[in-house]
Amino acid sequence: MLRASKVVVLLFFLVSALPLASLAAAPQTVVLDVPGMTCQFCPITIRKALEKVDGVIEAKVVFETKTATVTFDPDKTNVEALIKATTDAGYPSTVKKP
Repeated sequence: MLRASKVVVLLFFLVSALPLASLAAAPQTVVLDVPGMTCQFCPITIRKALEKVDGVIEAKVVFETKTATVTFDPDKTNVEALIKATTDAGYPSTVKKP
């Protein structure tokens, strides 16, 4: 009998943890226009600034298109924080219009 109750308790904890995982927000991706890039080294500075933002999963910066594509956890950060990071690094940015 004690063994069966342990199984029930274990199943309860496993099942009760499932909804918590489903509450986590899906990663979001935004493309930022960063017109102030003037050389091939600018993307390195911008990428490093974005990667320092808690919640950034990936940052890809392309000099040729002067854009930064950022994937982030919306539970930890937001677009405004990403724009602030690039601006604080000396490269003001805006959300790219489709």
